[in-house]
Amino acid sequence: MVNDALSQLVELTLESVELGNLTPVILIDGRAGSGKSTLAEALKNRLFKEGESLPRLIHMDDLYEGWRGLEAGVDIMQRQILGALAKGVGASWQEWDWVAGERGKWREFRGGTPLIIEGVGALNRVSAEQSLIRVWLEVDEQIRFERWVEREGGDEHWAEWAAQELDFYARERSSELATLVFGF
Repeated sequence: MVNDALSQLVELTLESVELGNLTPVILIDGRAGSGKSTLAEALKNRLFKEGESLPRLIHMDDLYEGWRGLEAGVDIMQRQILGALAKGVGASWQEWDWVAGERGKWREFRGGTPLIIEGVGALNRVSAEQSLIRVWLEVDEQIRFERWVEREGGDEHWAEWAAQELDFYARERSSELATLVFGF
């Protein structure tokens, strides 16, 4: 299933580049633990191998302002990254330093290669209009929870984060905005 999804995403992205879209935007969204980061990394590597230019991958985890910062991260993605690129200027933003609990290093992206943004909140009504490919990942809650516990070392923030996800997805209806839906 993952290889089929990857092949489809690579084909659509490279077709867009061939047609002159030098910075196609690919959004990968889904609930926590659904496999977004894994798919995004694999897509980046396949695009580099087949397209011969390194795509930029932005993780929403680097934009959230801590465990309660889903909305703030989405705002940064929309204003400072996608909004800037839509205006034809380079994007710049500060990553969230999870250890220090504050904004840290500045990052930039000037365009010219595919842009992959993955994470909870990547796909919403605003970002959907600025993207070529919109992916939603659907995975059983128990599997997602097990992945979360393994990745985070426990379930300390699971309920808090899940509540933000539910509010966000109820409002944005992200799964309905997807051009592709995969279940892993």
